[in-house]
Amino acid sequence: MRIAVAGGTGWIGSLVVREVRERGHAPVVLARSKGVDLQTGKGLEEALHGVSRVIDVSNIATLNRARAFAFFEQATPNLLSAGEKAGVEHHVALSIVGCDRVDTGYYAAKHRQEELVHASSMPSTVLRATQFHEFAAQMLARTDTGPIKLVPRMTTQPVAGREVATALVAAALGEAQGTAPELAGPEVLQMTDMVRQLRRATGQRALVLALRLPGAAGKAMTTGELLPKEDGPRGTVTFDAWVQERAAAVAAASAA
Repeated sequence: MRIAVAGGTGWIGSLVVREVRERGHAPVVLARSKGVDLQTGKGLEEALHGVSRVIDVSNIATLNRARAFAFFEQATPNLLSAGEKAGVEHHVALSIVGCDRVDTGYYAAKHRQEELVHASSMPSTVLRATQFHEFAAQMLARTDTGPIKLVPRMTTQPVAGREVATALVAAALGEAQGTAPELAGPEVLQMTDMVRQLRRATGQRALVLALRLPGAAGKAMTTGELLPKEDGPRGTVTFDAWVQERAAAVAAASAA
């Protein structure tokens, strides 16, 4: 089976592509580096030829509301429309637990993406997941603030990216659910603590500072509005275990 992965070159997308291959299917990566532009639609129809499932983990690295809305309001309809023309049987979109409760620019745009998927005639599933363990690594990898890493105060129930990838591919191979049960990790943690733990384990010297976002959104992020409110699937990989794997990989790369 040919399964398209929109955003298949990113952090989570590469894990989804690997999971598709491990299940014996053929991934089709939809990304600009592969000649496909989701926002303009360039290359989409050709890339989706013979594809029966689409997994959308496309993303834009911005907190700006206007830019985030512009991306999803262009990319999502293009992907859905091209999928319908190509005869795609099931469209799966990854979203964020609490995106309808935390009114920041990016979260609000993800909620808008959900609305666009649900409003289409395409058989679809929206899977909301909590923040990934990998989000801590992304915070440390930021270069725009130099050695000082500003980390939002956030109460989260993080889940390993590979478990999200497994859930997305399983959802795509199944029947359309509309809205799937929310996916979260095994424990509730503070994002600032996660970043500091990863920094220590990987020997980085960055200064990690907690940033409280202003207004109702900032309060919501610290008071549990990004946590799942109902029962659902829970990952088994703890953040401690993931950090140990990450630290070992960094050490091995340094020694090579």
